[in-house]
Amino acid sequence: MEHTDATALQAWDSYQRMRARLAARIARELTAASGLSEADYEILGALSRSDAPLRPVALGCDLEWEKSRLSHQLRRMEQRGLITRDTCIEDGRGQEIALTQAGRAAHAKAKTAYDEAVCRYVTKTLSDEQITQLHGIAETVLPHLDD
Repeated sequence: MEHTDATALQAWDSYQRMRARLAARIARELTAASGLSEADYEILGALSRSDAPLRPVALGCDLEWEKSRLSHQLRRMEQRGLITRDTCIEDGRGQEIALTQAGRAAHAKAKTAYDEAVCRYVTKTLSDEQITQLHGIAETVLPHLDD
């Protein structure tokens, strides 16, 4: 099925409005429930998925963040006791970022709030078929975004 330019642009506009409102709503609820910002949550999530501390460059690549943004965010999180930044044992030059116990606990609390919000606003409002379509759309578009 072909789409007219107008139809495709309307679909894109609707998606953009939904994405922005959804992201803002989930971010507000995340902060209210856990005290974490969306940026905090993203970093804690990436660290919790790793079996070992991560180098900042690897973390930045995983999150697709600029080096300066990551550096500032890590400094703030370290000051709050959510992460540690230690010298890399392997080469003694770089740093490794790891979760603290407080960071792990904060992530667990935030994940519950985040997951509940996603369910409330997305998965419980869409049919099984729509969820399958959403997954298919994402998996189709994502490879085109790889550098």
